[in-house]
Amino acid sequence: MTDRIKLHESWKAPLENEFGEPYMHALRTFLQAEKTAGKTIFPRGSDYFRALDLTPLEAVRVVILGQDPYHGPGQAHGLAFSVQPGVRTPPSLVNIYKELHSDLGIAPARHGFLEHWAQQGVLLLNSVLTVEMAQAASHQKKGWERFTDAIIRLVNAKQEPVVFLLWGAYAQRKAAFVDSVDKGGRHLVLKSAHPSPLSAHNGFLGSRPFSKANAFLEAQGLSPINWTLPPIVERRSEAV
Repeated sequence: MTDRIKLHESWKAPLENEFGEPYMHALRTFLQAEKTAGKTIFPRGSDYFRALDLTPLEAVRVVILGQDPYHGPGQAHGLAFSVQPGVRTPPSLVNIYKELHSDLGIAPARHGFLEHWAQQGVLLLNSVLTVEMAQAASHQKKGWERFTDAIIRLVNAKQEPVVFLLWGAYAQRKAAFVDSVDKGGRHLVLKSAHPSPLSAHNGFLGSRPFSKANAFLEAQGLSPINWTLPPIVERRSEAV
């Protein structure tokens, strides 16, 4: 089943049973029916599992949980909070950059493309992996939540410590079962308000998640995350 799905090999065997579950068959049927009806779905099919493709299971050091993909044209590409090159940085990500600057002195990137984080072991995971264009939260409760719960359980089962950045009540409820150090476990769970403009001033700004995550990783003998995002380099089309 997973042979036809674009995701890193490290996730394929652990998720094989999930892909075979009836709820995933129902989800595929739903998505196909939406497309047949002429609806535009984001992100494109090859990017549904982009977070799992860029960040191998064994490489996960930090998890940042989002809720749904962006529903505007050209935005979503399979990573929570990230947008494609050339797209205006969304308000929540603007606040993430503000906190990154306040916390670590890193100047805000002039883009919202977060693949550099994902390539270092930051799993940028949305709870729901698809959305209909211009219809926020339109694919909730169709099966994705169960699938992403399984992903979080796999990360939680890792023997190597991981940092979970849970921004907002939704993320905190979803990952409530994580084996956190404050419960005698091995993973660091950092909770705060969501970076949305509606809530960022209620506890996200000033929470210093990036320095705290790196301090924990280094204390465990693990490499910290380089949170500085490099400039976007225009990709040239290769000659055919």
